[in-house]
Amino acid sequence: NRNLIIKPGLQLNNTFGRITSKIAVRKAGVYMLHYLVIFLVSMVPIIELRGAVPIGVTYFGLNEYITLAVCVIGNMIPVPFIYLFGRKILEWGSKLKHGSGLFKWVLQKGEKAGKKLTANSKKSGAFIALMLFVGIPLPGTGAWTGTLAASFLDMGFKSTVVAVSLGVILAGVIMAVGTTGVFR
Repeated sequence: NRNLIIKPGLQLNNTFGRITSKIAVRKAGVYMLHYLVIFLVSMVPIIELRGAVPIGVTYFGLNEYITLAVCVIGNMIPVPFIYLFGRKILEWGSKLKHGSGLFKWVLQKGEKAGKKLTANSKKSGAFIALMLFVGIPLPGTGAWTGTLAASFLDMGFKSTVVAVSLGVILAGVIMAVGTTGVFR
């Protein structure tokens, strides 16, 4: 049967070629779905990149470099919106008749984080302090909290975004190194 003949330098003809290309397309689609999942997980407060990198690398078995890049981008997307609107929304929500408890709690958390950042750093050291605050992968020290704290400190928009970006990259590298088993 000439459909089964494999010509040198060419892919399989008809039947087998179609099957392998369909499998490759399905597999690529599954990987894209996995990358979309970790992209969205890295946007979620508290979980952020710290949870998305281990999910991508260990659970989905994705490439650690691509996973890191996707998670950093996903983690950084909310940052400008948090800086520009987060504090205003929290202040508005804390004045509501019902449901203000959550807004007040987050507002207090942001103020507390801002005080923690400035406790050991002067105005010039706030950039480094913010970067390290976001970069240390501990609960409550991610991009969301760091950006909110920076808005309470009235740090500039550009310096906040750069410090948080560097912190997110640092946290991502720490999580990727820990997840891939370098310390085993």
